[in-house]
Amino acid sequence: GCKAISQGSGATSVILRDGITRAPCVRLPSAAQAAEVALWVDTPENFLKLKAAFESTTSFGKLIEAQPTVAGKNVYIRLRCFAGDAMGMNMISKGSLAVIEALRLEFPNLSLLALSGNMCTDKKAAAVNWIEGRGKSVVIEATIPQDVVRVTLKTSVKAIVEVNVNKNLIGSAMAGVVGGFNAHAANNVTAVFLATGQDPAQNVESSNCMTLMEETADGDLWISCTMPSIEVGTVGGGTSLPAQAACLKAIGVKGGGINPGDNAKQLAHVVAAATMAGELSLMAALASNSLVAAHMAHNRKPASK
Repeated sequence: GCKAISQGSGATSVILRDGITRAPCVRLPSAAQAAEVALWVDTPENFLKLKAAFESTTSFGKLIEAQPTVAGKNVYIRLRCFAGDAMGMNMISKGSLAVIEALRLEFPNLSLLALSGNMCTDKKAAAVNWIEGRGKSVVIEATIPQDVVRVTLKTSVKAIVEVNVNKNLIGSAMAGVVGGFNAHAANNVTAVFLATGQDPAQNVESSNCMTLMEETADGDLWISCTMPSIEVGTVGGGTSLPAQAACLKAIGVKGGGINPGDNAKQLAHVVAAATMAGELSLMAALASNSLVAAHMAHNRKPASK
């Protein structure tokens, strides 16, 4: 897949949205009062009060958005934060507590049930991440010449496009998946996560991916991967481990960037590129019916003599 992309147009990747989320669950004495809190949070001048409280706890973090959702007496306030080059969970958790204290000044009857109310949504499959995004929302594309598809990928443009439609789109729809319109995005996301010191459990939402393929007017292959919730950082957590730090250095994104957030964004581009390359490889193997033969040749121990 990497070779085919390099022989073709190369990969073009764009970050559409950047913001890690935490959604505290607060409770009020009545549903009417819960609705009052939600409407208060939705008012722009009131959001500025929450933003000031949040940003008083951090040097780099910026509160971008607060989305309240009411369920009876409960309000789930999904806070979205720019976290610089950190993945950001510790940063936004600390800031979320300050937001709750600011809300209590306005609503003394408000109680915090859980700092994370599961509308964030962290480490679980959730439609909210697929629709609204979490972390870095990335779209990446490439065009692979038909000769490269035939020689390097060993299939045809028509065959790989047909398999993609029937497997990744129709098959996934029949299975009722959320964010799983791909061949094996999780394999590639997890590999990069382990190599660069990310939280491997966040593979769940970071692997949300829609893989699309089309035959161009010239008969070449166009491919894209849309990944709305890649959660990565280049500082903190496992990024300081020797092997993982070496991988980040090799990529050119170790530590904080000159502009806060630049290194983490570049790492998200790398995750998307690795995913797209992996999608090409597996889909080509499926289209040419060579998947089992490849596994037998390369993934089995040599026969003992």
